[in-house]
Amino acid sequence: MSTLSRADLWSLEDYAQERPAFRAQVMAHKKTRQLAMGDHARLIFEDALTIKYQIQEMLRIEKVFEAAGIQEELDAYNPLIPDGHNWKATFMIEYEDPAERAEQLAQMIGIEDKVWLQVGDGDRVYAIANEDMERSNDEKTSSVHFLRFELTPAMIAAAHQGEAILAGIEHSAYPIGAQSVSDDVRRALVADLALTQVH
Repeated sequence: MSTLSRADLWSLEDYAQERPAFRAQVMAHKKTRQLAMGDHARLIFEDALTIKYQIQEMLRIEKVFEAAGIQEELDAYNPLIPDGHNWKATFMIEYEDPAERAEQLAQMIGIEDKVWLQVGDGDRVYAIANEDMERSNDEKTSSVHFLRFELTPAMIAAAHQGEAILAGIEHSAYPIGAQSVSDDVRRALVADLALTQVH
């Protein structure tokens, strides 16, 4: 399933009842979909469940119950669900101190294009960042980016065959060398990929 529809969502009233259990389910699910990259950056790999939670929370906060408003949120968030031949992730840069955060973000311009994933000894796949809107300017980058990693059929096959998945960042202000994702995260990422035939 690569997109959500209104039929997949609870009404505001129903969500109020379902939210505690659903939130606990999503938090547990997200634990196997996160990758710390050094001390100050994190990838959270999205899927239909994490995006459903995002949409439900937005509707709840904004008290949206009209069809057009619900569809707007669906249209905004559905592109963040992987479609079987890619991984999609929220990339977060995290510094608690606002002054330090501002200073670091000013040095990290363009970092969102330098995040990469790799399957086995295949080529590095660099992120396609922020397809919905620009999140960097000449002064600084944003602390949140939306990334897409597009995979070839050979990479998808290799992932299904058990090859390691590596990640890193090639940016002078925040370099992260190749690191393997844990088995839990690896299983979650492989589950996002369709089984494809490599000819």
